[in-house]
Amino acid sequence: MMGALPDGDAAPGDGLLPASAASGGADRAFGVYLHVPFCRVRCGYCDFNTYTSTELRGARQDDYADQAIAEIALAGRVLDALAEHDPAVRRPVSTVFVGGGTPTLLPPGDLARMLDAVRETWHLADDAEVTTEANPDSVDAADLRTLASAGFTRVSVGMQSVVPHVLRTLDRTHDPERVPQVVAWARDAGLDASVDLIYGTPGESLADWQRSLDAALSYDVDHLSAYALIVEDGTALARQIRRGEVAPVDDDLHAAMYEAADATLAAAGYDWYEVSNWARGGAVSRHNLSYWHGEDWWGVGPGAHSHVGGVRWWNVKHPAAYAQRLAGGESPALAREVLDDETRRVERVLLETRIRAGLPMDVLDADGVAAVPQLLADGLLDEEAALRGRIAPSLAGRLLADVVVRRLTSST
Repeated sequence: MMGALPDGDAAPGDGLLPASAASGGADRAFGVYLHVPFCRVRCGYCDFNTYTSTELRGARQDDYADQAIAEIALAGRVLDALAEHDPAVRRPVSTVFVGGGTPTLLPPGDLARMLDAVRETWHLADDAEVTTEANPDSVDAADLRTLASAGFTRVSVGMQSVVPHVLRTLDRTHDPERVPQVVAWARDAGLDASVDLIYGTPGESLADWQRSLDAALSYDVDHLSAYALIVEDGTALARQIRRGEVAPVDDDLHAAMYEAADATLAAAGYDWYEVSNWARGGAVSRHNLSYWHGEDWWGVGPGAHSHVGGVRWWNVKHPAAYAQRLAGGESPALAREVLDDETRRVERVLLETRIRAGLPMDVLDADGVAAVPQLLADGLLDEEAALRGRIAPSLAGRLLADVVVRRLTSST
């Protein structure tokens, strides 16, 4: 069972945005997220909006690229209408991220057509970052060459672990020996490569985790993501834990694993730039950072979320409902919310305190400023950043990010 969509006001059938969404467009980057909601199997820990072939109920995977392209065309019309209030809202795309699901279950030609539609609708910035996620067993050298020729610049490989029993618990079916091969193919095609890791799987030891970290470093990638396993209600893993079939997640072990990751990656020349992301040589994911900076993006696909100028909306979840709306000339947006200034300020605190660059101190209200000395005394904030007038987490603060945000926003 995938997580429920949030509540909101009903979105209009034509998808048009209020004039307020055009405000300040020149000051924000614009990105596109393309959601591909298909997987061969459902991993036991996953509550993303993804579907196996038996769950599609009327939707067709081979029709999906055309549906996504239809939404991109609609998005272009919506932003054209918004540009009547401020032409700056119609700007080139800085970043594109194709996620899922498993995007590379689609033929590379379909992914290329989707990117072409983005290019034709908005134009791509000269230095645009274009990323696709890929499972190690869903892509080969020829696929990666095709994607590179189409304009993709990065591939993010779902490695998760190299330890067989950890992969089994996560219901991951790929051969871990395939990961370095995919990374090498990506490099040969001229693509930057990143690997995604998960830590804290039930039964995973600190030694298991260190083994995965060391393996990832041996692949010589310039970017790594390491995410703590979160057991979501309604997933197969949550049911297994409830029945006592696997051990519950150990928060103290989670913390030790994060500290091991940070120390190992720092020693190898990687800098953290967001709580769960490290890069070397400046190879950060600009699309990732755009979310934490509260930039604008259009999310294409079932269940995808979008944000433009303080208006946030989300699409219907199931691929069949998504296809039906687009076939009828209707926006797939289900609901939306218009964020007021205070909500946007609080969300900025929540987001920018997760990144190394930090949050300008003047974004805090009086109670937030008053909380800073105790947070520093507790070792949860970076002292050097505070001297520069910015709020950034220390290592301990990264482990207790929610605590930091609660204290900084306690008056709201």
